Amino acid sequence: MLGVDPGSRHTGWALVTRVAGRFHLEAAGVIHTDPDATMADRLRTILRDLRAAAVLHRANVASVEAIFSHRSAQSALVLGQARGVALAALADAGLPVHEYNASTIKQSVAGSGKADKLQVGRMVEMLLGEHTVALTSEHARDACAIAMTHHLHAGRVLALGPQKRARRLDPRSPASWGVTLPVVKVRA
Repeated sequence: MLGVDPGSRHTGWALVTRVAGRFHLEAAGVIHTDPDATMADRLRTILRDLRAAAVLHRANVASVEAIFSHRSAQSALVLGQARGVALAALADAGLPVHEYNASTIKQSVAGSGKADKLQVGRMVEMLLGEHTVALTSEHARDACAIAMTHHLHAGRVLALGPQKRARRLDPRSPASWGVTLPVVKVRA
């Protein structure tokens, strides 16, 4: 399960598995874009690097936070663009994508739909145990919470039926994409 916390400056991603009811962090990272670059270049970076992470780590499914409101129309538009590119990257990598709203993520991970970021972060650390050493970024931590939410809701999602899968990129040729990903691998 690849969880994604989209943002125009920092997009967090985390590959989380669940074995015998326990969560394991397989890999995590943050895609940083240059704030001085054009929006098109920043979006291209998110598209390229997120698609590469999905293919390189052989994710089977992805989940992304759904955005319903934001502080201002301008910031909502910018976040929407980054989120749209993230959705396109995941679909292009051949992954079915599931979306969860913020209160569902908070409820699933922290036990309260009104939990703050600190509470959710602490619960992610507690649920991952020793693997949280690799999570140095709040963006990667948020991506873990999103992935965990899907794991906890997967039975309900599977009951809805299979989704069409998009074409998969060839994982044997990631070098041709010109991608360098900052990845933290954790051994289980």
